[in-house]
Amino acid sequence: MDKRNIPVLARFRGWIQAAAALLTNIHLPNFLQGKLYQGGGKAVCVPGLNCYSCPGAAGACPIGAFQAVVGSSKFRFSYYITGILILLGVLLGRFICGFLCPFGWFQELLHKIPSPKLSTKRLKPLRYVKYAVLLPVLITNELGMGDPFFCKYLCPQGVLEGALPLAAVNSGIRSALGALFTWKAAVLLTVIVCSVLFYRPFCKWLCPLGAFYALLNRVSLFQMQVDTHKCVSCGACAKACKMDVDITKNPNHAECIRCGMCIKACPTGAICYRYGLGDKTQTTDKGETI
Repeated sequence: MDKRNIPVLARFRGWIQAAAALLTNIHLPNFLQGKLYQGGGKAVCVPGLNCYSCPGAAGACPIGAFQAVVGSSKFRFSYYITGILILLGVLLGRFICGFLCPFGWFQELLHKIPSPKLSTKRLKPLRYVKYAVLLPVLITNELGMGDPFFCKYLCPQGVLEGALPLAAVNSGIRSALGALFTWKAAVLLTVIVCSVLFYRPFCKWLCPLGAFYALLNRVSLFQMQVDTHKCVSCGACAKACKMDVDITKNPNHAECIRCGMCIKACPTGAICYRYGLGDKTQTTDKGETI
């Protein structure tokens, strides 16, 4: 496709990801001071996976915030956080994963490191693991309390953004690190190695936030659209998709992160972004848009 016809979102996605990561972690001086921002912004959830304990974090991670609430005996269910997640999912779906998630961008940067690259097409069943990870996040006991399972045992972003930067400048935190930190550091290291070899392995297989947005991908207002009159069934879009999606068969597949790689690969310009309810585009038999 002619670069002039590539949507701005797809063309400048890397810059958008960088800007989103910066805005999500705007309090940069805190990294040197070893302290956390604790202002009013922490009461608001950011869209992507970003640790509350990151020194630069401007807001709360939605998964971390949800687990903090269900882990408290004062609350049975967090309607505010759940409402925010549903709203974001309906408005944007997994566009958030492709454009606004700092940890998703981190994995993509790692994947650019020169090395043999491995396909995940034969590992598609692993994509359902993230739904199993999501389930404990939502479960509470008879007292309305839950265990912060994901944040405590699995989240690599907590170590990357929280434990490591804080321990680097705080000797007290360094001395307090124990077996749990060692385990989570091993999880982070595994994700890093896998990200070099595979494209976004954590997003595909383990992220509960991605699982939640995936459930709303089909009904989100931000969608992909394929003009069947322009499509020549060349398969270029399916080959270009690193999330293992054939957009011509399922434009709003749960795994689609709206990255736009299929748009760039399409030789006839048959794929585009669209926003809104219903199918507002019509085509003639000649492939002309009305």
